[in-house]
Amino acid sequence: MDQNQIIDILREGIWVALKIGGPMLIASMAVGVLVAIFQAATQIHEQTLSFIPKLLLIIAFLLLAGPWMLDTVQDFTRMIFTQMIA
Repeated sequence: MDQNQIIDILREGIWVALKIGGPMLIASMAVGVLVAIFQAATQIHEQTLSFIPKLLLIIAFLLLAGPWMLDTVQDFTRMIFTQMIA
């Protein structure tokens, strides 16, 4: 393996991490902002009120997008091993 192949693998790894984690993080941040607006409007400052919706959203996201995430990681892993063998 030369330096360019290693850089390509690292670049692809970062892209895979962003592709898998990005939508979940953005959705969690959006729910957090909505809950914060609700808490500010109602002056209810309960810690679990901000935690539970985010947790439920992430669980739902993992259930719905889990197979896609697994396929993405498997494709990346296959790409790494095929480049190491060649």
